[in-house]
Amino acid sequence: MSTLIRAILSFGPAFLAIGYTIGTGSVTAMIVAGSTFGMQLLWVLLLSCLFSGVLIYAYGNFALVTGETALYSFKKHLKFGKPMAILIILGVSFGQWNSLVGILGISANIIFEMIALYFPAVIEYKYEVVIAIAVIVIGTMYTILLIGRFSLFEKILVIFVSCMGLSFILSLFVVSPLPSEVIQGMIPVIPDVEGGKMMVAAFVGTTMAAATFLSRPLFIQGKGWGIADRGQQKKDAIVAAVLVFIISGSVMAVAAGALYHDGNKVTDVLDMVNALEPIAGKGALTVFFFGTLAAGLSSVFPCMLIAPLLIEDYRSGRLDTQSKQFRIITGIAAIVALTIPVVGFNPVKGQILTQVFNVFVLPLVILGIILLINKKDIMAKHTAGYVLNFVLGLAFLFSVIISYNGVLALIGQ
Repeated sequence: MSTLIRAILSFGPAFLAIGYTIGTGSVTAMIVAGSTFGMQLLWVLLLSCLFSGVLIYAYGNFALVTGETALYSFKKHLKFGKPMAILIILGVSFGQWNSLVGILGISANIIFEMIALYFPAVIEYKYEVVIAIAVIVIGTMYTILLIGRFSLFEKILVIFVSCMGLSFILSLFVVSPLPSEVIQGMIPVIPDVEGGKMMVAAFVGTTMAAATFLSRPLFIQGKGWGIADRGQQKKDAIVAAVLVFIISGSVMAVAAGALYHDGNKVTDVLDMVNALEPIAGKGALTVFFFGTLAAGLSSVFPCMLIAPLLIEDYRSGRLDTQSKQFRIITGIAAIVALTIPVVGFNPVKGQILTQVFNVFVLPLVILGIILLINKKDIMAKHTAGYVLNFVLGLAFLFSVIISYNGVLALIGQ
């Protein structure tokens, strides 16, 4: 067991990447897609994970070779790097804080639903209990952040992500789609129905998360990796991409297998209670909800971290979790996160919309790393090869098309 734990911890940054990528927003997107379209959007998930893994590798490799972080390097080495970096900070922070609001709201409701599943008497006091749960959760997370040790963040995320992955994969054994539907899902088709374009954009926004790539150099710095760890960094990037695909695909498959053929569309993670309980029973349903809760909690840390990390990245290119600025900004994030539980608003539709907004800074983030890793004066003999440039070029083209698709989806709304 100790050997297994050491092996898992050696992939620390991968679990941070998964924490950024898979939250209640992405779980919601997968459930809605699976219940509405079956496995038709599996190809979008596959492409997003492929490009995401390459981008994680590219940003990580740049950090190992140069010892520099992303936004600091944009500002230092690129002609229009300063406005590009500022625009990225604003766009990513806005998206992540919006996600944080929804994540805490849904996570608090999930804990309440799990309690109500076994103790129905609490339903009468739902509003008060949900607020209390939200305050306890965000208070605990902020207290851990105040300790400010990267290794502690890493270990907690490993626990959350492991619970999330196991829960969703176990759920797949209870309800699953037909193999033929999985194969058909690999054929690139955008469902020609209301909400199809929105879901495609949301998929990419949640899977190719710009925050994941930008924070990669900072977390590698926190891990203490150097140029000698390039092989480990590559394996770590592959693990992150593969696990995101498996976990996200499992959620979509559970929703597709249980609900799609019966025409039971789900627009809320909490709708899974009524929809899945007759099929799976309370035990299996608890496992699925525990996974969804772990997905939410694994995203709270990264969402609270992102704004101060990006600002410090731009200013000095250093990971500083002990500064006064770090504590103030994460404290504000914790207060903002309580908005949904206090107001009592259902955040699910807003979560999907937030994922769509995330795609608009993605082309800038991809373009920036393409320019950096091809600069011989900073990368020396480690400049990008033809294969990496080709795949990153495809990723950039893909992000532009999806951003355009996202604009059409928002206009359609």
